[in-house]
Amino acid sequence: MNKKWAVKRITVNLALNEANKLEKYCNQTGRAATDVIRELIRGLPINKSE
Repeated sequence: MNKKWAVKRITVNLALNEANKLEKYCNQTGRAATDVIRELIRGLPINKSE
């Protein structure tokens, strides 16, 4: 996979329970939050006809 960094930087405001859940998941899996969020975004369904 060719990684190009900082194409666009975003800030996400999370509720405390959301931040805790993300942190716990990252600790359990050993993955960085950025990687987890990026994977979730890639999995979003989009309409190909647009």
